[in-house]
Amino acid sequence: MLPQEIIRTKRDGGTLTATEISDFIAGLVDGRVTDMQASAFAMAVFFNGMSRDEAVALTCAMRDSGEVLDWSRESLPGPVLDKHSTGGVGDNVSLLLAPAVAACGGFVPMISGRGLGHTGGTLDKLDSIPGYVSQPDSGRFRAVVRTVGCAIIGQTERLAPADKKLYAIRDVTATVESVPLITASILSKKLAAGLQGLAMDVKTGSGAFMPTLEKARALARSIVAVANGAGLKTHALITDMNEALAPAAGNAVEVRNAVDNLTGARRDARLIEVTTALGAEMLLVGALADDLDDARARIAGALDSGAAAETFGRMVAALGGPVDFVQHAERYLPRAPVMRPVPAGRSGRVMAVDTRALGLAVVMLGGGRTRAADRIDPGVGLTDLVALDPIVAADTPLAIVHARDEAAAEAAVAAVRAAYHIGQHTERPALLVERITAADGE
Repeated sequence: MLPQEIIRTKRDGGTLTATEISDFIAGLVDGRVTDMQASAFAMAVFFNGMSRDEAVALTCAMRDSGEVLDWSRESLPGPVLDKHSTGGVGDNVSLLLAPAVAACGGFVPMISGRGLGHTGGTLDKLDSIPGYVSQPDSGRFRAVVRTVGCAIIGQTERLAPADKKLYAIRDVTATVESVPLITASILSKKLAAGLQGLAMDVKTGSGAFMPTLEKARALARSIVAVANGAGLKTHALITDMNEALAPAAGNAVEVRNAVDNLTGARRDARLIEVTTALGAEMLLVGALADDLDDARARIAGALDSGAAAETFGRMVAALGGPVDFVQHAERYLPRAPVMRPVPAGRSGRVMAVDTRALGLAVVMLGGGRTRAADRIDPGVGLTDLVALDPIVAADTPLAIVHARDEAAAEAAVAAVRAAYHIGQHTERPALLVERITAADGE
């Protein structure tokens, strides 16, 4: 294998064979391919793209670069399922979805990530729970999935190591946005987790990495086509991120919001709708429901009956958290000492929200990272976020800022107010924008 010849082929718009792609990725992991060569390869893919077969080969090669989980020896009485989101603000769906699907008979080994840019990370949220072990050893991970039905943990070094190396290179060479490279990055980890079915949530709007519907649709279709081509039954939903999904953005505040929605202490309509829709797709790809209506009813039943809340509590306890966490979350979750409302400043209708700016306000408070080594402050964030469309008075709070000190609170208040645009008229986008199945993939 000559890496430069593989690069040359893709640079000139040619098609690579599965063997060439597999050899290149193996070389990246074992050192035969240098970072410089991997950078050139990523740039060639960025400009010339990949065919479906090339993207499938790249995804499978990255999957096979490390450990691939095999759940067959666990003799699980249901399918192994998961979901993935491209990320957003106030997106705590995983905390409701994994236990809801488990309560419906699925098994969910959810391997999640940390915050990236303005978006929150599920792993950072769970780290706000005292004692929760977000990176357990393989034996404990398997045991929790087997006995509870779900476990939400972080990626280990042994799963898809090629993805970690290639992503670090893409991050510093302006090639992150390549659809085939994004597709392979997401799916290599999901395939390595040994899944039998996947639901994909591709966000679009002001708080999304794919802000336009055209780009979101291209990614969703690519993921569905490549995943199914690699043998993983996958459906995708394109969902709106022109406002925060839940009315809370941060880490501990989103966990608290999720617990309240699980127990029925509150029900945030947008959050429940996306959770139900994605859960239904997971049940369908796992053959746990007869049709979409049946699947939605099953997920709604798991939430309404308390079965999802009970499963979430068992998962938290099995991974080292408090055994009574669901009943007394407020006792355990950290709180920021300073709370400040964000007055609207003028009256009118909420016309638009710069959702990315809300996410960056959380980062500025310390709830996210500007460098990989930064420590997260789990208690800070935003709550009571006003959604699109309501009419507000000048003194109506648009949100409540939770800050570590007065200076941080003052800066966040200004940032949140600037993110809201108040006028006289708006048209609220549809929440569920598009559904894509194997027949729609390209």
